[in-house]
Amino acid sequence: MTKLYPVHNFSELYPITLEKMSYSDVLPYDSGMLDVGDGHHIYWETCGNPNGKPVLVVHGGPGSGATPYWRQFFNPNLYHIILFDQRGCGRSYPNAGDTGSALIANTTEHLISDMEKIRTKMKVDKWMLFAGSWGTTLSLAYAVTYPNRVTELILWGVGTTQKQEIDWLTWEMRHIFPKEFDDLLYPIKDIMGDRNIPLAYNELLISSDPAICMPASWAWCTWEDRIVSLGNHVSPSERYFDDRFRLCFARLVTHYFGNYAFLDNNYIVGNIQNIKDIPLIMVKGRLDISSQLSITWAMHKQHPLSDLYLIDNSGHGGSEYMHRVLIGATEYFVTQ
Repeated sequence: MTKLYPVHNFSELYPITLEKMSYSDVLPYDSGMLDVGDGHHIYWETCGNPNGKPVLVVHGGPGSGATPYWRQFFNPNLYHIILFDQRGCGRSYPNAGDTGSALIANTTEHLISDMEKIRTKMKVDKWMLFAGSWGTTLSLAYAVTYPNRVTELILWGVGTTQKQEIDWLTWEMRHIFPKEFDDLLYPIKDIMGDRNIPLAYNELLISSDPAICMPASWAWCTWEDRIVSLGNHVSPSERYFDDRFRLCFARLVTHYFGNYAFLDNNYIVGNIQNIKDIPLIMVKGRLDISSQLSITWAMHKQHPLSDLYLIDNSGHGGSEYMHRVLIGATEYFVTQ
């Protein structure tokens, strides 16, 4: 690794190169809807080489959806790229932007089951998981549940959605953004009680009254923009200007974060030994204050086959150098 890049690797088990920034977008060659039960239908698509190395892309949010952005990380000549929209978002239905009923039968356990149904449909025995942000929680939960189905893990913006992490990105952020935190608390000041902040917000968000749920969605997503932006400048996500997307995203995030991903608090970190034989590359921005580096570090120390890349100038949203590392990781694993 050249010192020209502000990237530090803590173990260097997998010698990757940092030369490529992205691959050209490739359109799906097949797509469809999968009835996964409970009234939910999941959108899926496949790109690249149907005979290539299978990789499942697990998007973040929860609720961000499998946008074309995710396809740029894989050589389409060598990878069989599978993407899906998780329950309640994107092209899957019911959509949480339309109805609060999309949150029914919508837990991490359900999403893991959906991933297995997709794997079976695609006739894939084992696959790589590639995930960012919330998707890393879901991927890790899937991997510790079905370790024999996972060949490698590439994770960036790593988190496990434990209580301490949710407290961190809400209560603890008040020490960094006190004015914005006051703004976050204001809409829920009369209903907060002893609940966590996302769960209190979810009560407002699932209302069918636009006068209640829409202002709450703006307040939550304004906070999201704040904690993922670097420095004083806040970069608003253009996607939040779409009322349906914003409400969908806010409902799903607060649903999952308010319930700590519906997992036992130590489910992932306490079961890392289940995936000790699976090669793992984790990538984290040094400036990513929205998720705790200490969580990633703890997993790295427990996992004998893990590399941890720390990108000095990157936040939660990634950077050129993070893209280079992720591309290098996919190139390395497809040649092994």
